Amino acid sequence: MPDLTTLGLFIATAFVMQMMPGPAILYIVTRSIEQGWLAGLASALGIVVGVCAHTLAAMLGISAILMTSATAFSIVKYLGAAYLIYLGVQKLLESRAGSSSEISDASTNSSRSPHSISVVQLKTLFRQGIMVNVLNPKAAIFFLAFLPQFINLEQGPAWSQSLVLGFVFALLGVLTGGLYVLLAVPIRHGLSRSQGFQKAERYVTGSTYIALGVATAADGNR
Repeated sequence: MPDLTTLGLFIATAFVMQMMPGPAILYIVTRSIEQGWLAGLASALGIVVGVCAHTLAAMLGISAILMTSATAFSIVKYLGAAYLIYLGVQKLLESRAGSSSEISDASTNSSRSPHSISVVQLKTLFRQGIMVNVLNPKAAIFFLAFLPQFINLEQGPAWSQSLVLGFVFALLGVLTGGLYVLLAVPIRHGLSRSQGFQKAERYVTGSTYIALGVATAADGNR
């Protein structure tokens, strides 16, 4: 168990880093604007589960493999990019009358409550959030480089401290993800009154996912 001073420093540092906008945050905000706060929260929780997976990967040494192998890094990176592009294309192919995919478009009708999203849709969003984060090799390498800085072997086994720090990081992810969902709600309400945005929403959302995927694929390996 890390001492309180180290834990406090870790919490402060991790909170600041998680509040900095990145692909995961942009994904959560886009989902929130597109389908409401429940969709955004489900996506954020999926991202947090991805954080737990990266913590475990760092403990098992998988992150070290990604750091030392350009081939492994590239494979995971391109899989993640392809998945984001797939989500974007899927959104662009939705019909204006309704979605042919698992997730229906809840933003085309401003009178609908965010609670109208189904459990099946929430599960799909949750799984997609996990995939978006797990297929991000830089997140895995980040944990491999970040967590050891706060581990003191005099305080106990490294694996147990890594678990504690990873759990704390995940809890902070719920908090920061929730904050961004709340920030996206008034934006969604404002845009829902615009007929022009309602007509263009699937194009904006789909293009955003595709742009994220392209940016991920084009990013360097180091």
